[in-house]
Amino acid sequence: MVRLAGRIILLWGWRRALVAFLAGALAVLGQAPYDFFAACFISFPVLVWLLDGATGEASGSLFRRLRPAFAVGWWFGFGYFLAGLWWIGSALLVEADSFAWALPFAVVGIPFALAFFYGFATVVARLLWSSDIGRIAALAFGFALAEWLRGFLFTGFPWNAIGYAAMPVPLLMQSVSVTGMIGMNALAVFLFALPALLAARRHLRLGAALFVALAAAHVGFGYVRLAAPEKPAERSLNVRIVQPAVDLSEKWDASVRDRIFATLLGLSAKAPDPGHDKPQLILWPETSVPFLFTERPDALTALGDMLGDGQMLIAGVVREEGGSAAGADSRYYNSVVAIDDKGEIADAVDKVHLVPFGEYLPFADLLSRFGIEQLVAGPMTFTAGNERHAITLPGGLLALPFICYEVIFPDLVAVDATSAQLIVNVTNDAWFGDTPGPYQHFRQAQIRAVENGLPLLRAANNGISAVVDQRGRIVDALAIDARGAIDVKVPIAEQTVVSEGQRRINGMLITLLFALGGALLNVRQRLRVN
Repeated sequence: MVRLAGRIILLWGWRRALVAFLAGALAVLGQAPYDFFAACFISFPVLVWLLDGATGEASGSLFRRLRPAFAVGWWFGFGYFLAGLWWIGSALLVEADSFAWALPFAVVGIPFALAFFYGFATVVARLLWSSDIGRIAALAFGFALAEWLRGFLFTGFPWNAIGYAAMPVPLLMQSVSVTGMIGMNALAVFLFALPALLAARRHLRLGAALFVALAAAHVGFGYVRLAAPEKPAERSLNVRIVQPAVDLSEKWDASVRDRIFATLLGLSAKAPDPGHDKPQLILWPETSVPFLFTERPDALTALGDMLGDGQMLIAGVVREEGGSAAGADSRYYNSVVAIDDKGEIADAVDKVHLVPFGEYLPFADLLSRFGIEQLVAGPMTFTAGNERHAITLPGGLLALPFICYEVIFPDLVAVDATSAQLIVNVTNDAWFGDTPGPYQHFRQAQIRAVENGLPLLRAANNGISAVVDQRGRIVDALAIDARGAIDVKVPIAEQTVVSEGQRRINGMLITLLFALGGALLNVRQRLRVN
């Protein structure tokens, strides 16, 4: 191990960049659908050793001294995001004639930009660097800070945060209900990087003790929480989740809209599965209704005829507002609507956090001059909603809806989940086919259920539709490419371990503890050298 670490430390030039790139790409195996988190115990020690050798000009400016550390982090991030997000290009191939030209920009450009966050992480770590366990703490702090920034800067894109690699199964998901993603990112990087201490004697015993203690706490807390008897259900809700598996090449084709709508009606109206009661709530995916209700009022009549007494449908729709009959100056919203048993729209919630370039074009006036336009979402540009609110379900239960990738933002879900008993996520992951993308998206939604102690109802056009309980266990699900419906009786019982505010405080304290440890050991080393 000492010999291997020494060779990595002494790498230079393109060899150093290549090893950093490959280490980052290897770390993706810790994410869904692979869930091989052991790969991270190789990637992060390699990153530590690369940073050990990333020394700049001692007499140069701060920029020159930190540039090698930034380069190592950037190449690590570029490998990580390229290997983890290549599937984004699949969305551009749905209408390849129009958007194939943008494939290199999506597949390479997004990882290129996101890699700057990890370059920032290694710069922060290098500022607190030392030759012992302090550098492991510094790296944990740097990555936790970078992942936090990635959640909101430039509209935010916290996809595949490192902490998810430490939570491949429900047993290992429970800690996030106490630490939040901020703390989980810091702890995951710290644990993954600790094997770097094997290359030297210093702090090896301390590192081994911390590794055993943290790993045991992570697993032990998960075991205790899953083994603990569940609180008696205060209420329950019979739910049907519909997955129509509509081919995206047909989704906006006017000639097949009636057929798509009939498929949705048929799956929704079928007899309950054996052993299940008639559903009180039926859930359709994002933009599942293939036309505007303003154009087809007869569709609401058909829905009213399909729904029985006391039933409700929550469906993803495109909602039009304003403008003339000809559609001029209309505003379109990616929304969910609640339709009651009379065929009337009882409530509607618009998507607040839109996907840049997919649902709207940032700096539209400027970019349109260069021929750059919205890429994948559909035949219109969406307007962001103003606020989110819970939808009242049959029996008085409150469900908080999140459309598509809104559910990957922990703070967005945590802030609102205090006023609901269910989390609802509707999406259309068919854009990305049977690639890692839908599995990664589902995993992040699954973690939101654990964080907030609330059941998750998820309807996707083409996978993965599922019911997840408040401890992250999959109650029932439909696989990618499956067309059908699942019936589940969802018990409602509050299971939150700590409040959203306390969870955020816990995560920040963990992160600051690593920062303090790294700083103190850095100062001690400087004093010892002097």
